[in-house]
Amino acid sequence: MNLRDRLTDGLYGLGWSTVKKLPEPVAVQLGRTLADLTFRQGGRGVRQLARNYARVVPDATPERLAELTRAGMRSYLRYWMESFRLPAWSAERIRAGFEPKGLHHLTDGLAAGKGVVLALPHLANWDLAGAWVTTELGIPFTTVAERLRPETLYDRFVAYREGLGMEVLPHSGGSAFGTLARRLRDGGLVCLVADRDLSASGLEVEFFGETARMPAGPALLALQTGARLLPATLWYDDSPVMRGCVHPPIEVPATGTRAEKASVMTQALADAFATGIAEHPEDWHMLQRLWLTDLRPGPARGERT
Repeated sequence: MNLRDRLTDGLYGLGWSTVKKLPEPVAVQLGRTLADLTFRQGGRGVRQLARNYARVVPDATPERLAELTRAGMRSYLRYWMESFRLPAWSAERIRAGFEPKGLHHLTDGLAAGKGVVLALPHLANWDLAGAWVTTELGIPFTTVAERLRPETLYDRFVAYREGLGMEVLPHSGGSAFGTLARRLRDGGLVCLVADRDLSASGLEVEFFGETARMPAGPALLALQTGARLLPATLWYDDSPVMRGCVHPPIEVPATGTRAEKASVMTQALADAFATGIAEHPEDWHMLQRLWLTDLRPGPARGERT
């Protein structure tokens, strides 16, 4: 492990070992301070976040875009402060920390016995939502995790999420899809963060007026197993409680090939994600390139050379 990897792993380890011991008001203020500092430094991730927000709010003035980006960094650091502290939260604190609507779409789908694929974008704190599902509803679920470097950091994330009651599979390796399909055929729940394609083989969708690529996995799992495909969106307000919405099921097209059906369903997912992101853009933590025009070689759109 090189020095950079050791430093990265050490910083995350420090977060989980130290931040979770802080009083909540102190952790909240620390997150806001770090967010404002990171925003002022204007690194690559902050610049990309601003470019992404410019698609979501195309009529934003430069002042509004800067304000939105700072709010986005504060939301992002709130996610990290909460995540570092989640392992120390009581069951009561987890239950009180999230209030979703549209929950009947999830419970009705599971009651039907064919499984549910819950797909969501990088909005607010998806780990807290998952902990709420396992704690408040008592429903276990399976998810996947991106392989991170160094390997010890990936192991930390797996242990963290497993500690919250999730079954975690590696994104790479090729066996995850089969395991997820088996869980769904058994009537289980699969939760996937699905607004950014990590495989470079995702499906093209229209997203805020431009072409992006999103993973085909959620739609393909639903098609293969008969599971219900549900979009979900999350957001923060001015309270300590995160809000959320489980949207109505994505319909399976009556005609078309499997690939054509998956494409239509993935576009419907993207549309549901766009609705939630447009309503709460500051809670969308997308600090990476997403649209195809940004993924092509050369500088991203709006980036100086």
